[in-house]
Amino acid sequence: MDYAKMITEQVNPDTADIDLCSTEEILELIHKEDCKVALAVGKVLPQIAQAVEAAVQGMKKGGRLIYVGAGTSGRLGILDASECPPTFGTEPGQVVGVIAGGDTAMRNAIEGAEDRYDLGAADMEEIGVNERDTVVGITASGSARYVLGALEKAKERHAATAVICNTFPGTAAAAADVAIIPVTGPEAIMGSTRMKAGTAQKMVLNMLSTATMIKLGKVYHNLMVDLCPSNAKLKDRSARIVMQAAGVSRQEAETALEQAEGSPKLAILRLLCGCGLDTAKEMLEQESTIRKALQNYEENSCGSLSAV
Repeated sequence: MDYAKMITEQVNPDTADIDLCSTEEILELIHKEDCKVALAVGKVLPQIAQAVEAAVQGMKKGGRLIYVGAGTSGRLGILDASECPPTFGTEPGQVVGVIAGGDTAMRNAIEGAEDRYDLGAADMEEIGVNERDTVVGITASGSARYVLGALEKAKERHAATAVICNTFPGTAAAAADVAIIPVTGPEAIMGSTRMKAGTAQKMVLNMLSTATMIKLGKVYHNLMVDLCPSNAKLKDRSARIVMQAAGVSRQEAETALEQAEGSPKLAILRLLCGCGLDTAKEMLEQESTIRKALQNYEENSCGSLSAV
């Protein structure tokens, strides 16, 4: 691999004298480079959409969304995965982050781990990747052999695959069903892909997981109705979500949440339909989204629900 030819390894002419700048000038140069990231991500929305659709179809069948990466890329995948349970109420094993070198690599660099093709394949074997899963490789250079090994093993096991990288062409792009390549150009500091490349990866992962959860019915309007209220802030947010969605007072929202075992989704559905807890649960078992559950309720009753 000729790393010198990769755009992520090039010298950025716009920041060539950054070491001579004042503190504010340094920050201005970095900010100017960061402004290019959103534009790069905007160019790959169709490819992100393909990955979302694959993940949605797989997760509807009981599959998982699995992120695989090394170094910064791996840490970003684990970050996104770890935020899904509290935000969207996913089970801990539904969105998974795997990093080269294991948990120790979250805090400490594991030298050489990203070059281990066999390790990537072995990690996919260990977590039992199957045809219902969607495996997303993350590699700024598009060449991390750990990620290549993971993607090849995932394809061998008939999982859907996607890759997020920041160079084109990248070796990993050819190894995945969907290639998401926001080209962010040379970094402000040569080769420091934790900067623009990492920011682009974080943006793509935000879109991928959030859009997937929306399609799975975990959002009503723009409210995270499946959140897990595990702390004071989230408990307060749950009450406010129910208030907003059902048009009730805080006291009514808190009472409804208590009756709904802490689930904003069930509380909202009960308030909008005036039904019991068991009925609301049955409705959501048939239709995972509040909108569809409400539509079915309206069609099977004489009433009309303007909230739909």
